[in-house]
Amino acid sequence: MIRLKTGIGLFLLAAALACGCSGTPASGPARDFRISTFSADITPPVGHPLCGGMVAPAARIADPLSARGLILRGAGEPLVIAALDWTEIRNEAYDRWRSALAEAAGTSPARVILSCVHQHDAPYADLEAQRLLDAHGLKGLHVDPEFHERSVQAVASAVRQAAGTPRRITHLGTGQARVERVASNRRVVLADGRPSFKRYSRTGDPAVRDAEEGLIDPWLKTLSFWEGDRPVAALSAYAVHPMSTYGRGAVSADFPGLARSRRQGETPDVFQIYVTGCCGDTTAGKYNIGANAREELAGRLHAAMGQAWERTRRVPLEKIEVRSADLRFDLPASGPFSVAEMERVLPDGKASKSGRLMAALGLSWARRVARGRPIDVQAVDFGPAQMVLLPAESFVEFQLVAQRLRPDQFIVAAAFGECAPGYIPTESARAEGYVEEHGYSWVAAGAEEKLRRAIAAALAAPGPGDGR
Repeated sequence: MIRLKTGIGLFLLAAALACGCSGTPASGPARDFRISTFSADITPPVGHPLCGGMVAPAARIADPLSARGLILRGAGEPLVIAALDWTEIRNEAYDRWRSALAEAAGTSPARVILSCVHQHDAPYADLEAQRLLDAHGLKGLHVDPEFHERSVQAVASAVRQAAGTPRRITHLGTGQARVERVASNRRVVLADGRPSFKRYSRTGDPAVRDAEEGLIDPWLKTLSFWEGDRPVAALSAYAVHPMSTYGRGAVSADFPGLARSRRQGETPDVFQIYVTGCCGDTTAGKYNIGANAREELAGRLHAAMGQAWERTRRVPLEKIEVRSADLRFDLPASGPFSVAEMERVLPDGKASKSGRLMAALGLSWARRVARGRPIDVQAVDFGPAQMVLLPAESFVEFQLVAQRLRPDQFIVAAAFGECAPGYIPTESARAEGYVEEHGYSWVAAGAEEKLRRAIAAALAAPGPGDGR
């Protein structure tokens, strides 16, 4: 089921009716759009779980993690867009972040666009899952709730401070560049003709690693905000799992964080944000080779950021409209991610910790579904461009769908919003065995069509088709 919700659009309609008007509102003075930018440190302490307990805990800090975002004003309630250098945020934790940032900015949670960059040497938070683990003797396996709340408060404080110093913006910029030798699809056809999805972020088998790139979105896209001819902030997006070497306890923002930092150093007056696109099935596995791979991948991503900036086109900013569409997935009725099986595994002291963790995460999501809480697929329409936020580990095809649905606009897609569903594969990948191979997917067959329809609704596209 999809229910379309609008922000400023409803406000304008109500205003028009109140004035006895119909159709397009009367023209008036140019809109007074303003922007504030914020950042805060969200690095975990040594000993904290990383990737939600799926890899080695934090043993040292290779480079710090941050939350970076902006507040836009001038179109109804303030709009917050934020990206965290964390793996994932789910369910109650995701709601907590949005509520806290909304309160700090003086807006509503529905106008908080929040995503994770998805580095694996970083925290991951599902508060209800941790309580389920606590009840079965696994306290602290997944996340420290006190550290989580400190991080929320640190970012909320940064939002409050930033909200008091807005800056006028008049123009929107759009630019893109091809990223060379970074992304590759997990799917590889083996020598015997069978498809496999084993091209991980680091892949040892040369036959799998060196296969063709497969389906990717090769373009890094950058939205920017300007005061006249002076740039103020830039948001860049690219669809690849943001990992090189990971799982050894060295906290890091990985190669996207390094690229972002380099770009910030080159443009100290332009606040830089990076979001990860739809990359459930795209990794750096083909090109993540050698001891210096992190630096090399960062260099290639950084080069594309610079090229996208050089190719940026500016237009007057005349519109900021927020839309969202409710999205509901079905739960698997059988198999390892069915509710019955997860309820059996969670209390089983003989089961692996990883298996019990997966059960707790899945049960947290299942409880949310049972409460009737949908995911909202959000879009921000700037006129010539839109930014759309998709849930969890959506496959790259959904990003390409969004672009095909609105070929008249510059579409910037981010994923890893509400992360509770896990992988959201296409039906073709499901049929080829993706879920059996990878697990970590708590949605039943039919998820693809539901997500396509939500994307179309959020983007105000003519229909839910794929544009082919």
